[in-house]
Amino acid sequence: MHSVALIGLGSMGSGMAGQLLKMGFPLAVYNRHAERAAPLVSQGARLASSPREAAANADVVISMVADDPASRSVWLGESGALSGARAGAVAVESSTLSLNWVQELAAVTRAHGCEFLDAPVTGSKSHAASGELLFLAGGDAAALKRARPVLEAMSRDIVHLGPTGSGALMKLINNFICGVQAAALGEGLALIERSGLDREKALNILANGAPGSPLVKALSSRMTARSYEVNFALRLMQKDLSYAAAEAHNHGVTLRTVAAALELFQQAAEKGWAERDFSAVAEAWRS
Repeated sequence: MHSVALIGLGSMGSGMAGQLLKMGFPLAVYNRHAERAAPLVSQGARLASSPREAAANADVVISMVADDPASRSVWLGESGALSGARAGAVAVESSTLSLNWVQELAAVTRAHGCEFLDAPVTGSKSHAASGELLFLAGGDAAALKRARPVLEAMSRDIVHLGPTGSGALMKLINNFICGVQAAALGEGLALIERSGLDREKALNILANGAPGSPLVKALSSRMTARSYEVNFALRLMQKDLSYAAAEAHNHGVTLRTVAAALELFQQAAEKGWAERDFSAVAEAWRS
């Protein structure tokens, strides 16, 4: 069985690590705030003092962190994972990142004698904890074959989208559409509430009609209850929308709906909702 290192124990990484332990994988973990690893250590994980130590002797090294700077810090440098990874290990970047950084990281990884996959995920904290993520993989098919048993332990499916960067691009497209939907729903809810329509009836029509995507159904209940326990932080959705807009620009595409959504996310963040669930974008229009 592959030995695994998992770097980054936020709401997603913790659930992923728990699944790996349930499936019996030898697991080393690292997190900037070591106390977050305590539940996993009690289940048998080895706590490393640095990404380099976590990656030592691992067959598969997975990163699940917030953004480009965080990814750079855990992979590169004297204490970075690549400085400790052995030749032939598969480096899997599951964070939602810019394509420029993913391509740079892939080149550095290969220069260290390791294989690379960009394999971000769709799903929320609950999907991570139950092993029901969907991996969107970019990279060499042989590298994916080697890492597949590890990814399968955390997922309901793995889609190989093509060469390096394909998974990262698909994740940005996925999240940009999710962010725009959330912003539109927040504005629609504001209009419902301010106009005096029966909110329950109105949301029931939306949820069960043409607009009723799984996301709309999930977010409408959170927005109505104003219950914003973090499944996916609002500040991270802001980041993903920004990355998506920048990548689209590289391809000559202007994502106008992203610009409008970002304005609402910024307003909600300025009201203090940045660290809450991204459904709190609805608070941009609430007093």
